[in-house]
Amino acid sequence: QVQLVESGGGSVQSGGSLRLSCAASGYPYSPYTDYMAWFRQAPGKEREGVATIDSAGRPTYADSVKGRFTISRDNTKNTLYLQMNSLKPEDTAMYYCAADRINWLLLPNYTYWGRGTQVAVSS
Repeated sequence: QVQLVESGGGSVQSGGSLRLSCAASGYPYSPYTDYMAWFRQAPGKEREGVATIDSAGRPTYADSVKGRFTISRDNTKNTLYLQMNSLKPEDTAMYYCAADRINWLLLPNYTYWGRGTQVAVSS
């Protein structure tokens, strides 16, 4: 069983930056954290994949965040990060961390999920 806890959300103005973190705990970490991802869900909208990363650090991004967001991971700390720059009001959502041993890419089929951290971007 893997537990995921997100942090780092908050309120920023358009053009600002935030860094989200997701701490993984439980046993065993691997292979159930081989593939990790960030998703987001705005009120009244479906959950959408933002970025994913494999155990070797190879990322995949949604078109809507390419060039603005950077996903990374520190396997020694069992922590996933999402650096968000040039934030826009449309980035406002609850952001969730997810993990699995299967590479679901941006599909919301991951086995393990955190409870989310809220990001609000004002214009």
